[in-house]
Amino acid sequence: MYELTTLDNGLRILTVRMPHLHSVSLGFFLGVGSRCESEELAGASHFIEHMVFKGTARRPTAREIAEAIEGRGGIFNANTGLETTLFWAKVAAPHLWEALDVLTDMLLHPRFDPQDVERERVVIGEEINSTLDAPDSLSQILVSRLQWPDHPLGRDIVGTHQSVAALDRETLLAYKADHYCPGETILGLAGLVDHAQVVAWAQAHLSEWNPGPPVTWEPAPPDHRGPCVHVEYRDTEQAHLCLSFTGLSRHDPRRFGVRLLNVILGEGMRSRLFQQVRERLGLAYEVESYVSSLQDTGAIGVYAGVSAHRVQEALCAILAELDRMRQEPVSEEELEKTKESMRGRLVLSLEDSFTVASWYARQQLLGPEVLQPEEMMARFEAVQASDIQNLAQNLFREDRLNLAIVGPLAPDTCSLESAIRL
Repeated sequence: MYELTTLDNGLRILTVRMPHLHSVSLGFFLGVGSRCESEELAGASHFIEHMVFKGTARRPTAREIAEAIEGRGGIFNANTGLETTLFWAKVAAPHLWEALDVLTDMLLHPRFDPQDVERERVVIGEEINSTLDAPDSLSQILVSRLQWPDHPLGRDIVGTHQSVAALDRETLLAYKADHYCPGETILGLAGLVDHAQVVAWAQAHLSEWNPGPPVTWEPAPPDHRGPCVHVEYRDTEQAHLCLSFTGLSRHDPRRFGVRLLNVILGEGMRSRLFQQVRERLGLAYEVESYVSSLQDTGAIGVYAGVSAHRVQEALCAILAELDRMRQEPVSEEELEKTKESMRGRLVLSLEDSFTVASWYARQQLLGPEVLQPEEMMARFEAVQASDIQNLAQNLFREDRLNLAIVGPLAPDTCSLESAIRL
């Protein structure tokens, strides 16, 4: 069970005590991500994530920040998503207060030294190059662009070379002031931690963090009529396929059924796609499905890496498995095994203190409700085979299909059209 306290400035303090541990995981979970950015500001959230590690007034260099955490045996990092940004650390329990001080200092008092900004601009440029050089990552970016054209959700989180080049120090600081606010933030901790002590520390060190305006974002665009196909030529050994359909938002009660559908379809070695596409047909080394739920939309899709001359065969095999889920209800035996798999994964994941902190903090931050593990499992247990079949019929539609292929194929590969049939 978690404890929650809200400060006068809107900052929420959430803790989960795990007394059997000797460590604490902590993080600032912020409800700001790349979908909050205009086209001109594309990549700003990610750029800021990088810059807070470069130094503060009290810890002027990146090394001093690292020493404060890693020098005590801890670990720390950050990540930016479409709707969230996270700064986190995990330390032995005696070092909690130092870790809290470091993360707070990074978040509230980064230097943004002009020379550091220019150096990091080059580093982010190399990060963009790395993504563009990785055909599997590129296929994901391209399929998102197809699914959400001319929209922040369809852009790469890191931005583009052009947008990153235009982000100067003043623009980044203004964006940070407008978006990184206590009312959009949860300080989440799990491990050997005392809630009252953390609240007292936060009141002493974070109560002066000034509230800002609510974070806004552009609603997801309506579904466009497909199928939409994009082929990007790359001189690679494999062709990398990414199929995507519009999924469900995190507020949709059917999202629990989608999670089970995804496990059945392509999550792990016992999944249908793995068994059919890899084990029986030998078409791919890597094949998997994925699902994501955002505030007002979502995605469900499939990734596979295959030989260029077997692209059409692989597409037919993948789409056949999608159609099978539409045409045939999942057997009770397969459904029960999938639920048992979910139960086991949940138990294993919640042995980690950072996962526990993230479990409660993300639900509290993004909604629509905060479920205990047993409550969430009950939602999965309530899903019937007919629910999964109905979801497959509603989601896996040819007119909602987006397909991106990166590999040694001509962009006008007409043979693909005959393979895209659901």
